[in-house]
Amino acid sequence: MSGYRKLGRPSDQRRAMLRAMTTYLLENGQIKTTVTRAKEVAPLAEKMITLAKKNNLAAYRQALSFLTKEDVAKKLFDQIGPKYATRDGGYTRVVKIGPRRGDAAEMAIVQLV
Repeated sequence: MSGYRKLGRPSDQRRAMLRAMTTYLLENGQIKTTVTRAKEVAPLAEKMITLAKKNNLAAYRQALSFLTKEDVAKKLFDQIGPKYATRDGGYTRVVKIGPRRGDAAEMAIVQLV
């Protein structure tokens, strides 16, 4: 078995979805999604915050290549990175919130701690 979830999508769609979700999470501080998607998004957001803590041009460009909005990358490096400067990992939290009404999919909230 591979080390990641395929989420029932081709690789290009899956990558695009995870990029968008990571961008939205960093922009708003939390997102509501299914548990499996949440568990895939959390490590990606952690990597982006770790890049922001380096706070150099190479790291900024690396973040820009993944995130879908330039202003989110700016916020990441100006506000979020310095906020977690003293913290070694564990920047996100996944909280299960029960089943979704339509299809009973297990839902979760991903938050920045």
